[in-house]
Amino acid sequence: MTGPHIFTAENPLRIGTRRSPLALAQAHMAAAALKSAHGLHDDAIRLVPMLSSGDKNQTQPLADIGGKALWTKELERALLDGDIDIAVHSMKDVETVRADVFCVAAMLPRADVRDRLIGASSIAALPHGAVVGTSSPRRAAQLLAMRPDLKVAAIRGNVATRLAQIENGVFDATLLAAAGLDRLEQHDVGMAIEISDMLPAASQGAIGLETSGHRLEMLRILDVVNHNPTYDCVMAERDFLAALGGGCHSPVAALAVFDGDEIWLRGEILSADGRERQSGDIRFSADHANAPADLASALLARSSAALQRLFAA
Repeated sequence: MTGPHIFTAENPLRIGTRRSPLALAQAHMAAAALKSAHGLHDDAIRLVPMLSSGDKNQTQPLADIGGKALWTKELERALLDGDIDIAVHSMKDVETVRADVFCVAAMLPRADVRDRLIGASSIAALPHGAVVGTSSPRRAAQLLAMRPDLKVAAIRGNVATRLAQIENGVFDATLLAAAGLDRLEQHDVGMAIEISDMLPAASQGAIGLETSGHRLEMLRILDVVNHNPTYDCVMAERDFLAALGGGCHSPVAALAVFDGDEIWLRGEILSADGRERQSGDIRFSADHANAPADLASALLARSSAALQRLFAA
């Protein structure tokens, strides 16, 4: 017998997740979607929490110690070893270029893509010379583009740790993803920064469900819960990143949304200090695979040599 009916209390569908409160909340969302779609009983699904390398090192910026792979490699090893059936990821933490053996087969409906500012009512309201904690090159560059007087310092840790550092005055402010705060039921924490002021990270707000590409029955099971508009838009953003090249130190933002029957993709690349900022957009049908790369090429073509070097593959 194949398909979801093979999963029972004795042989559950095993969902791999990081151990952080946010990752667990997202894994529970994935489990709920699968139970609803396939009529699975609660005991037919089991979460398998794991400690990622990114969770183990809470002091250094991720870009300095291995980048996004630090969030995913333990889960992907468990997929290869057959210890889990599915891995749940925040899509913005998934490397752009990945081994073909893995397949992000589904994404849940996307949440709020914006960032929230913690510690002030707006970026303009931050005191002169305020210290903002962020380890995101994208957020740092966007902040400095708007407020060159600000000081940016690296911050690590889960949401609770970061909020505590603001409360204790370690930093004057920080930025967190609205989606993550909402999933932790912290809906009233921070002030949302509008997309027109701060374009989000590619894939922000999206949850991906990954499995091994050779497991055809798992691909079919996941396809049922896939939210196609989210999937198409996130993949367009990831194609834009792939075309740019660069790495974890390269400040880049992207957001794709459906506008009628077309995808509207906005992209932005910046110098680390925010002094150079190249932005653009493109509208295309979902089957126009080259459009994200066309936007990337257009932004690089009008960038300075220094900015181009940040995105040299």
